[in-house]
Amino acid sequence: MATHTSPQPKVHKRLVILDMHAILHRAYHALPDFSSSKGEPTGALFGLVSMLVRIITDLGPDYIVAAYDLPGPTFREAAYKDYKAQRAKTDDALVAQLIKSREVLDAFGIPHYEAPGFEADDVIGTVVEKMRKSKTVDTVVASGDMDMLQLLDNDHVRVFRMRKGITDMVLYDEGSFKDEFGFASNLLPDYKGLRGDASDNIKGVAGIGEKTASTLIASFGSIENLYKTLKKNPDALKKAGIKEGVIAKLVAGEEDATFSKMLAEIRRDVPIDFELPKKEWKESVSTKKALDMLAEFEFRSLVPRVKLLLGVEGGDTEQVDPAGLFEDSPKEDVDEAELQKAAIAVWLLDSSVTEPTLDDIYRAGKSEKFDEAFKHILAEIKERKLEFVYEHIEVPLAPVLRKMEKRGVLVDKDFLKTLSKEYTKELGTIAKRIYEAAGGEFNVNSPKQLGEVLFDKLGLTPEKQKKTAGGARSTRESELVKMKALHPIIDDILAYRELQKLLSTYIDVIPTLLDEGGRLHTSFVQTGTATGRLSSKDPNLQNIPIKTELGRAIRRAFVADKNFVLVSFDYSQIELRIAALLSHDEALTDIFKNGRDVHSEVAARVFHVRDSEVNYEQRRRAKVINFGILYGMGVTALQASLGTSRAEAQEFYQQYFAAFPRLAAYLDEIKADASREGYVETFFGRRRYFDGIRSPIPFVRASAERMAINAPMQGTSADVVKLAMIKIDELFEREAKGRAYQLLQVHDELVFEIEESLVDELAPKIKALMEGVIPQKETRGIPFSTEGKIGKNWGEMKKL
Repeated sequence: MATHTSPQPKVHKRLVILDMHAILHRAYHALPDFSSSKGEPTGALFGLVSMLVRIITDLGPDYIVAAYDLPGPTFREAAYKDYKAQRAKTDDALVAQLIKSREVLDAFGIPHYEAPGFEADDVIGTVVEKMRKSKTVDTVVASGDMDMLQLLDNDHVRVFRMRKGITDMVLYDEGSFKDEFGFASNLLPDYKGLRGDASDNIKGVAGIGEKTASTLIASFGSIENLYKTLKKNPDALKKAGIKEGVIAKLVAGEEDATFSKMLAEIRRDVPIDFELPKKEWKESVSTKKALDMLAEFEFRSLVPRVKLLLGVEGGDTEQVDPAGLFEDSPKEDVDEAELQKAAIAVWLLDSSVTEPTLDDIYRAGKSEKFDEAFKHILAEIKERKLEFVYEHIEVPLAPVLRKMEKRGVLVDKDFLKTLSKEYTKELGTIAKRIYEAAGGEFNVNSPKQLGEVLFDKLGLTPEKQKKTAGGARSTRESELVKMKALHPIIDDILAYRELQKLLSTYIDVIPTLLDEGGRLHTSFVQTGTATGRLSSKDPNLQNIPIKTELGRAIRRAFVADKNFVLVSFDYSQIELRIAALLSHDEALTDIFKNGRDVHSEVAARVFHVRDSEVNYEQRRRAKVINFGILYGMGVTALQASLGTSRAEAQEFYQQYFAAFPRLAAYLDEIKADASREGYVETFFGRRRYFDGIRSPIPFVRASAERMAINAPMQGTSADVVKLAMIKIDELFEREAKGRAYQLLQVHDELVFEIEESLVDELAPKIKALMEGVIPQKETRGIPFSTEGKIGKNWGEMKKL
């Protein structure tokens, strides 16, 4: 649990010194999977800004400085080659963020210090020593490193220490240290001289543990005084309860104790040219630089907290979720339609800026005046040849989406009520089975309690067990799936979670969101993805599970109004067809031109069988390979998806590209183009930029390459669907106004509500419009086939 502190009443000014490596290291491991939309790791930087906000809020500093470690050996390593030798090489992802962290400090106007041959600890110790003489400034060191506690000096020097993660912090002074450790803080190096420090590979005295070291230091003070007493009056140690065996270890380890203490002591004489900043930090910080820095790293959820910190209008302490978005209060009265168009343009220029705010528009247009900013943005749209996507896809699509939102979809509330009763009853049945297997009741929703049941009580030991950022054994679904063979309880836990999610996310929630007419109105987010696809929220109707019968049943609640029916059209294997179109692969093109089944054809080629001999499992595997290749899946990922050996996955991979050589070359060309230009394009000219494509960090670069491979296919698919929606809206306005409505867009599927008497007339026209989005002369003979269905509800539809 976090220990909260409040700013102390200040008589003196206050200087806070940031131990940068310790802070960034702690943040990096607390947010290991946090990254930008470009695939670049940013968890350490997000944690740094979060902690900086916390430190400033809690401590109220007047001045802030920072200290860094520098690469290269230090005087400790010169004296002892094994110092910190057991530590693994710093991750490339953390190194990259250590470098970029200087941009964070620069944005906040925070100077930093470092010195060759010394650690940040020594730089901090030197600053503390220089400030010790000050009668008007007290000092607080912000760090996760216990070594810093040796610098404590009553209220003049304190340490704001991170104990766990990036939220559990406590402010130490001399008194709180003594209460916890039992001796004065300046004796911490002596304690480490006896006990050693495994994290720094400091030996200490062999056989002396934590308890004994504490007792010796509390009783005899420094190592020098301890050995002086040992030599002059050994009985004093015996009287203090120190056993003969320990005394013998002390005698044998005197040299190690003295040397280890030297390694543990923070130096206070580093040759740095330190002086207290002439201005207080609030006078040095640039609001524009700080907000630009947050925009660059995509830390939009931190914007309100930083604004509040800097006294800027629009600050808000409530929004702290790393994945959240902050909507700024408009700084000028801007027409809503123009604001939306500008936001679309900003997103097209940089798809990582999803749901752009007015501040994003100002930033992209390099002006604090909307009209001027928009003018600059539109000029950039023209410069990057994005006019078609902007003027003929995205801008015309916006009013279509508003119509869909206004119409909403009719929901059978009674059906959901019945489903809720069935699923709740089944949930109870599954829970009973889980309790029986566990030998008692517990909170299945608690990861901690579930972990105790699975790993301690039942003794399940999965291979390569993963842990959470906090060090707990993971019970995520992906980890439970790997454990299915270990115990029947796993299947029940997975079933319990599925049912509970369906109930809590859809079945019990949707009825509360309906309007008076029983319709559900989702919000379509036009600028919410980097790929160009639409998304929806409040609720997300694109995410209703359809892989299981339990999930599919929910679709039956979405129904047509009286005298209407639901009609859906779904593009068939659109991304594979686009891959054939863009790559000009003759073999892949031939499959589609002649109406053959692409998955069966691939199975025949990969598994070396006749088309007529392809079985269900081979076709399933071919489908995984087909889509895996398009998503940039490598051999290792393919192996995991197919559940096969690496050698077999490698063979499939090679056979696939042998069958489609031009596709293989095209995918390599995409990576090369992305690396050279920094972006890739769809068939219609939509661009997606990949800053990480040139990253020196291998996994960042590999991630960018995977996304780049798929972007032209997925982006072109999104463009085709959007163009179809625009054309169909025009059709409905022209020929069926008030009698046909677009309701939903779910990936490659469009769902309509059409007056029953009009279906025979409109359905063929809808199909023709969807299949003709790309003119036939440009498709190279590849048909963009769709499949139509009809029904009174979305879950029970028959082919048209």
